[in-house]
Amino acid sequence: RAAEWQLDQPAWSGRLRITAKGSTAFIKLEDKSSGELFAQAPVEQFPGIAVEGVTDSSRYFVIRIEDGNGRRAFIGVGFLDRGDAFDFNVALQDHFKWVRQQSELARQAQDLEQGPKLDLGFKEGQTIKLNIANMKKKEGGTGSTRPRPAGPGGLSLLPPPPGGKSSSGERPAPLSTPAQLPGTPITDSLLSWPQPTAAPAADVWGDFAKASG
Repeated sequence: RAAEWQLDQPAWSGRLRITAKGSTAFIKLEDKSSGELFAQAPVEQFPGIAVEGVTDSSRYFVIRIEDGNGRRAFIGVGFLDRGDAFDFNVALQDHFKWVRQQSELARQAQDLEQGPKLDLGFKEGQTIKLNIANMKKKEGGTGSTRPRPAGPGGLSLLPPPPGGKSSSGERPAPLSTPAQLPGTPITDSLLSWPQPTAAPAADVWGDFAKASG
């Protein structure tokens, strides 16, 4: 019972920190100015004998401190603020909740390693069928695309793209268009069109006219 302690004259006052190393939590009592360690209590289980609450208050606890040489002592610890006592409890609970989760994950991983492993390899003579979309044409079938023009040596050549370079590396010259000023109509005298070449006077029938019958 905390009422049996000399609460108005504590033997020591300072700050309390909780740290963790592996699965063990450490309650450290330190000097509030210099940070020098006064005592610490390793906690391997909570709730447990290392930390116990009193029966008549939620702000006071009994902790088991150790000096590292095998000597132990039980001392009473209290908080002036009830919120600090609540944070003290929650910090210990969160740590050991994390410890239980890690133990459960390790146990599940061990069960998976020891359990039967699935054989995902192909058996002898086993086949699979792949249904690949957008492959509607069979090899050798006639398509709906037009045949490409064949170049020298039987190679199919693609026509140059519009506005791109020709195969000789030169671009065709653009058609010359007359410049027009604003408000100036274009008349026939401004346009120079190439005149059509006159057809040759020779007989277009050629040797066909000499054929008999």
